[in-house]
Amino acid sequence: MLYTIAVILIVLWLLGFVGFHVLGNFIHILLVIAIIMILVNIISGRRPL
Repeated sequence: MLYTIAVILIVLWLLGFVGFHVLGNFIHILLVIAIIMILVNIISGRRPL
């Protein structure tokens, strides 16, 4: 579930990076949140990559 959310956020970030400059900052924040969620999951050791 966590990885699905992270992938969705990364795709949204890529769309914002390529085309939607108005929402760009918001989508970059979502990307940072997705990366933090992945790191927390890796550090906690629930499911290794």
